[in-house]
Amino acid sequence: MTQTSSAPAPGTVRVAAVQMVSTTSVDANLAAVQPLIAEAAAGGARLVLLPEYFCLMGRQDIDKVALCEADGSGPIQDFLAGQARSYGVWLVGGTLPLKAPSPDRVYNTTLVFDPQGRRAARYDKVHLFRFSRGAECYDEAVTITPGAAVASFTLSDADAPLKVGLSVCYDLRFPEIYRAMKEPDLILVPAAFTATTGRAHWETLLRARAIENLAYVLAAAQGGKHENGRATFGHSMLISPWGDVVASLDEGPGVVIGDIDPQLIASCRAALPALTHRVM
Repeated sequence: MTQTSSAPAPGTVRVAAVQMVSTTSVDANLAAVQPLIAEAAAGGARLVLLPEYFCLMGRQDIDKVALCEADGSGPIQDFLAGQARSYGVWLVGGTLPLKAPSPDRVYNTTLVFDPQGRRAARYDKVHLFRFSRGAECYDEAVTITPGAAVASFTLSDADAPLKVGLSVCYDLRFPEIYRAMKEPDLILVPAAFTATTGRAHWETLLRARAIENLAYVLAAAQGGKHENGRATFGHSMLISPWGDVVASLDEGPGVVIGDIDPQLIASCRAALPALTHRVM
């Protein structure tokens, strides 16, 4: 993990991305992530982002369907609300399975809780991953219903309120979803990128989304070999509006911490006003 100063500079907002190697047990995953949230909060983070599937990496894709929760009710949602309230942070719950209209599918949902433990935003993953090369095959559409709308929220208790855009993993390959957010200051990307696609594209895509939106990008990843045999790439990181990697972690559980500087966002957009030059 790249080290940060002991305290954030005046006017900045400290954020953290939690990296995990989630297992097939919800209880074990919640027990594993709790001290990482505590570590992020102790490091001064105002916002803590968990990875995609933080609560479960099932032995089979269908496992998430059996464990899905109704919107607004369930032990995973209660855990997230309680952790946000206990540590006084904005907690962005990676993704968890919520009930969808079809009983054999779920929404892969990001939920945001404010420092009082109140739900502040919901985003259902729009783009569903499919990949096939040799024996390595994935098709999220078999068990997931796609969302239909972009989502963002305002981190309102910062010195300068920040517009925070929500996305998940495979969304990263579709730049139009970030344009639809209408100039977010911070883009969040909880993910479980495969080792194969991560080695090839992860950092390149994250830096591209930061550069083209002149925004910070905070990505929280799964990073290691899982019980179900899946290998995820890791490399959780914070990237600046100029495309520089501010902080990162290669593999294994841990916390990436860095500071969001609203003045840097403003200066990058003033020096290179590409967002005002769009014609379509």
